[in-house]
Amino acid sequence: MEPDLEQHLRDSGIRRTAQRYGILEYLCQSAVHATADEIFAALNGRFPLVSRATVYNTLRDLTRAGLVRELPWEGKAARYDANLHRHHHFVCDGCGVVEDVPWFDIPAQTGPETGHGRVVRAYEVTLRGNCAKCAVN
Repeated sequence: MEPDLEQHLRDSGIRRTAQRYGILEYLCQSAVHATADEIFAALNGRFPLVSRATVYNTLRDLTRAGLVRELPWEGKAARYDANLHRHHHFVCDGCGVVEDVPWFDIPAQTGPETGHGRVVRAYEVTLRGNCAKCAVN
């Protein structure tokens, strides 16, 4: 079922603009974990007057509104994910693809209260290795 993007924008309390709608629609429909530059390149034909700054600002707004998750990667550009259901990620060392992995809980000994006075707000596991395509090459 296609998410009602108009309703998500209204519920989030941010004003609907063509850019916000276009970026959210792209992330929801393409199911990719795109960088801001990849989103800019993909939408440049539809919104020729949209600047990179607009894309970055819009992604910031959508992230703050809880409509998009920012996935920071070590030493690489952040990627953005519109799948807000709990899930983990797999990153391929070979081709760099990022795939969703169904949610699983971390065992209790490393759960919300990790000791040493820390209280974990949230967690996400990132698995790394070779995707099915790269594993056979």
